[in-house]
Amino acid sequence: MIIDANAWLGHWPFRQLRHNDVPGLLRFMDANQIDVAVVANIHGIFYKNCHRANEELAEQVAAHRDRLIPFATLNPNYPGWQRNLRICRDDLGMRGLRLYPAYHQYDLTDGPSLELINAATEMGLPIALPMRVVDARQRHWMDTERNLTVPEIDAVVKACPQTSFVILNGLGLESSSAFEPDPSGKRQVMADLSRMTAVLANNLGAMIARFGPGSVVFGTGIPFKYPRPAFLKLEILEADKATKEAIRHGNMERLLGL
Repeated sequence: MIIDANAWLGHWPFRQLRHNDVPGLLRFMDANQIDVAVVANIHGIFYKNCHRANEELAEQVAAHRDRLIPFATLNPNYPGWQRNLRICRDDLGMRGLRLYPAYHQYDLTDGPSLELINAATEMGLPIALPMRVVDARQRHWMDTERNLTVPEIDAVVKACPQTSFVILNGLGLESSSAFEPDPSGKRQVMADLSRMTAVLANNLGAMIARFGPGSVVFGTGIPFKYPRPAFLKLEILEADKATKEAIRHGNMERLLGL
């Protein structure tokens, strides 16, 4: 069983993507033996009213909820997010939020951001935070060059002690203070392995050694990336079978109550 915590649907305005609609993504998942994927709509990064992207996403995945788990996109600086958050959970069946402070131009510990995160937490929705969407070194000139930093991740996790977070496309997190296991077991903070290494710096091994097997989930970044490197990292990781099974699916199953 493989659950991919880091997948996407929709168009990217700065380069062509393949496998980026529902039929294409499902075929790509089947070809790479990915059973379930957590997906967000790329359009939510760029729409002025990003809730329209949530409505699109819910309609697109409606017939495939056994394979595609939708995460909503909301902007805490856009009026009406409180109503849209309730709609996302109660009407659209979203299972979490992905937030993009670098694109929507706010800090994670701003008042409106914390208000949104805490409201989602009260509704039982985890928060996914991509440290980046694409590599800024080869960005289009209209794209942002800002990435989230480890101190920003540490600060928001400290400010929201009841919230479960999944950090996507992250690197350098083995030096973070955010991933210490919660003794109460009420919240989880995890990172997907899509940018980590299992050799040389071995960020993946360092994360597990410091924070335990519950700190890492499987993620590929499809369709921005090819999935095979993620499988190779897990294959060569020096870890026992139980740890690898937790990364493949167990940690995300626990997070989402699957």
